[in-house]
Amino acid sequence: MSFREHLFPPDHPRIAELTGLDAYSYAPVARHDDFTGDLIDGWKRLYDEPFSGVTSDGTLLPDLYELRTPAPEDAAPVAEMTAAAEDLLGLLDDESRARILYPIDSQEWQHWANPEFLQFDTGLRLEFQPAPVREAFLTLVDASLSARGAEDVRTMMRINGFLGDVVGLPGIMNEFSYNASIFGTPGTEEPWGWQLFGHHCAVNCVVVGGQMVVSPVFLGAEPNEIDAGPHAGTTAFTERIALGRRIMSELSDEQRADAVTHESMTELPPGRLHPGDERHLAGAFQDNRVIPYEGVRVGEMSDPAQEAVMAFLADFVSILPDGPARLRLAEIRAHLDDSWFSWIGGTGDDDPYYCRVQSPVVIAEIDHHCGVFLTNDSPQPFHIHTVLRTPNGNDYGRSLVRQAGHAR
Repeated sequence: MSFREHLFPPDHPRIAELTGLDAYSYAPVARHDDFTGDLIDGWKRLYDEPFSGVTSDGTLLPDLYELRTPAPEDAAPVAEMTAAAEDLLGLLDDESRARILYPIDSQEWQHWANPEFLQFDTGLRLEFQPAPVREAFLTLVDASLSARGAEDVRTMMRINGFLGDVVGLPGIMNEFSYNASIFGTPGTEEPWGWQLFGHHCAVNCVVVGGQMVVSPVFLGAEPNEIDAGPHAGTTAFTERIALGRRIMSELSDEQRADAVTHESMTELPPGRLHPGDERHLAGAFQDNRVIPYEGVRVGEMSDPAQEAVMAFLADFVSILPDGPARLRLAEIRAHLDDSWFSWIGGTGDDDPYYCRVQSPVVIAEIDHHCGVFLTNDSPQPFHIHTVLRTPNGNDYGRSLVRQAGHAR
């Protein structure tokens, strides 16, 4: 099914009432809209909770994350990141420099969100910055992430711009509808990092010495392809969605039945379907959520099924550069026996679905969604959200930052 079958008519209130608005004029409209206003009200109580971390039962597991000096081949590209950050800061005037910088343990880390409406105007809004400033921040992204990871970020941003053009709302959704911040002081010794967030793209990156944490990460797309214009042919999540299905294909019939917690994507127990996050549990403002394990234990799977789980997680971890990615995958593999895999939805080749892999050190989710700026009122394969978390206290690298003596 093509996403173009689900475009609103230009005169439909969903589009017409927002035409001509930008991020700042749209923000009060969103706060008073019946749908988006209810979302914001529901998240308000979570905005400023002191950070603890996602857990499976409300208790943080200790000693999962060790502050150490990695081998040179596994170290984060801190020098390159620092140079890029200093170049960016050198382009800013005093007011903008003060606006983009926050302490390393600032509460503003937790204010990222993935909707198109602006809840927190943290840092600098890239769309209103001069082109050299935008490009300098994206150079910092390039210096920090793998080539694949940086390209994935740019793909989400370009798809957002494409959606804005297709539906006629480029002031609300464009390629640079994102907020950018730096936390801590860029350098090679002390902890610091950066944050990028906006519609369908939120990335939090921290370095502590040579160690790197990229988490939480939210990447999504509506639609998951660009079919016209200079980036025509761009697609998102095709491989990741296939890797989720591959895990299911490697399970025994009994394990597959255990993995499927709900066969329907929409007929779920009260409270399990969120109006914005839908089936996601670890999205924005869920930094302290209790998410119980469910489904089938990975340690009980066959070797091919376990390797399918690792391939699925490796696709999420591919946002990290090679060395930190190797360390992250080793950390994940060390807890593979204690990992769980769960599934919601059908198991046919084209069925939309939700799945989650969860362990003491990782949560990775995929979910197919209903339309927001498209008309589909049931989940479809062309609207996808994905979330990556580091539970038990190391989102935002917070466990490592605390061990380094730089966080509350």
